[in-house]
Amino acid sequence: MKSLMLILREALYDVGRWCDTSVTRDLEYISRRVEDEGDSFLTITLPAYCQGFERALDNGQVTHDLFKGFSFTSGLPKLFSGFLELVFDRVTGRLLDEPNLHAIWAVRQITLMFGKVARPCTPERELSAFKAYIECEKEVKESDEVLFSATAEAERRRNQFRRIRTLLYSDLFYKVQCEVRDLTLVPVHGPGATADRKLGNAKWIPTEWPVRAEAAFPIADYLIPSHRHFDELDAVNFLEPEDERPVRVVAVPKTLKTPRIIAIEPTCMQYMQQGLMRCFVKHIEANHFLRALIGWSSSEANHRLAREGSENGSLATLDLKEASDRVSNQQVQLLLDGYPLLAEAVDACRSSKADVLGHGVIPLTKFASMGSALTFPMEAIIFSIVSLMGIENALNRHLTLGDIKSLSGGRMRVYGDDIIVPSYAVESVVEELEAFGFRVNQNKSFWNGKFRESCGKDYYSGIDVSTVKCRADLPTHRQDVSALLSAFSFRNQLYLAGMWKTAEFVGNHLKSLGIPTPRVAPTSAVLGFFSFLGFDTEKEDPDLHRPLVRGVQVKYTFPVNPVDGVWALHKVFSLADHPDPCLDRVDQLDLLGLPDRDAEHLLRSGRPSSARTKTRWASPV
Repeated sequence: MKSLMLILREALYDVGRWCDTSVTRDLEYISRRVEDEGDSFLTITLPAYCQGFERALDNGQVTHDLFKGFSFTSGLPKLFSGFLELVFDRVTGRLLDEPNLHAIWAVRQITLMFGKVARPCTPERELSAFKAYIECEKEVKESDEVLFSATAEAERRRNQFRRIRTLLYSDLFYKVQCEVRDLTLVPVHGPGATADRKLGNAKWIPTEWPVRAEAAFPIADYLIPSHRHFDELDAVNFLEPEDERPVRVVAVPKTLKTPRIIAIEPTCMQYMQQGLMRCFVKHIEANHFLRALIGWSSSEANHRLAREGSENGSLATLDLKEASDRVSNQQVQLLLDGYPLLAEAVDACRSSKADVLGHGVIPLTKFASMGSALTFPMEAIIFSIVSLMGIENALNRHLTLGDIKSLSGGRMRVYGDDIIVPSYAVESVVEELEAFGFRVNQNKSFWNGKFRESCGKDYYSGIDVSTVKCRADLPTHRQDVSALLSAFSFRNQLYLAGMWKTAEFVGNHLKSLGIPTPRVAPTSAVLGFFSFLGFDTEKEDPDLHRPLVRGVQVKYTFPVNPVDGVWALHKVFSLADHPDPCLDRVDQLDLLGLPDRDAEHLLRSGRPSSARTKTRWASPV
């Protein structure tokens, strides 16, 4: 759309002023390419340019192969040459001893601004993503054949894995296994989609249950509030393994280059997975040592370590490709070897088949895709063990528990597929990760120069060079609530980043829609503009004597799907005294419709079915 180029023009002028650099030729060149290639130049080609730029920072040298499709003048690409000359030598392309940090930020800001605009991929790209999912499945099977072969090297690697696993996680696995044994897990239903297409409160009315889950998750203990209601289970259909419902593999928007592939789990599987996941989280959060080593609820520790690594080069940041899809079921069985009850419970709530568009129902070698509640816990634990195997190999000695505690104190951290390890061991860690079938994303992994990236934050030489991203096209009317929310957020992020002309352009567009745009604090209940100059006061509340402004508030409508009787009682017992340990923000509880925040949760639940805006008077703070 034309709006993207208008935003880019203002952004170019903004960063040009920051770096005292002319952007006229850059704007002319980008305009010509967009006219010829469409918005894909902004959403796909420019992000690829940034990958080359970041790789040049890591290598300390600009080379032609890093900027394919762009012409050069001497040692640098013509596009953004005014900024590049502040970072690299214009003749040799070598990184300057003191590169301009504003210029580094400027190049990344312009090239990455539209890389994640929420637009659907072409059907061809979606089909290609499903094909890649099938190819990944084949590669997981091949890597398993090597890792679990009878060779001496494979046996040594498995024994090393078990030893570090026992050193690190024996206490955690024992505690979770005790809860499995004592039937004290607390499964819940989330708000998301399910393979059997149940929504909201309908999930609490069970209709099917896998026979193989009965040993670890007895239906009488987990599906009804007490045994006196056992007769209510007569309508439940028990499924033999061959009759179980497969996960539904779908594509969701990620970038215009490729969608994200996730697997939607059946309701019964998702229910059990949530119970185990909550138990893992509870015990990890209670253990200071493990909480410092792994996590998937807060990325602040990764940000701190990435900044430190960019400052002194002591830490490397690694990113994995298709991380969730490359953890195999055999690896999880190896992980839980020695904990039979826990292994049985994990296997009981794992879907073994997937329904893939264009490929039908296939058996799964992987443990689970994104969509399973156990994906993050299992992958984080396995990645941490394999990374420690690499560090151990680099040191050429066995790690002790004291060594690992020292590493977790600020030398290593695993958050999902974002891994931070000491730079001295990075080559050994990469070797071990790939020996287990994982793929290190070379374009997003850094350890040589001063650039580091982890969990959405980017640093160069200890300075935050993270960018502001446009997540959606600008709204054309106020009824487009999702675009409206995105635009207000985008404008405020631009303002806080010092891109004031671009922020003014987006703000003027919002004003043109007739939307009130008061200056407010980030905590205000109405949408508005953030400002370093404070907030507006249009009148005073006559009762509370506090300032008021007129602004827009978003109201969500949750679908009506009442639940009553035994199933309502079971829902209340399951949720009332067991808040979700993964949700640390109160407003997230509102969205989920949990009973401690929503008095109508037995009548309305699930994700919002619609949203609307309402103009009202509210406090600007």
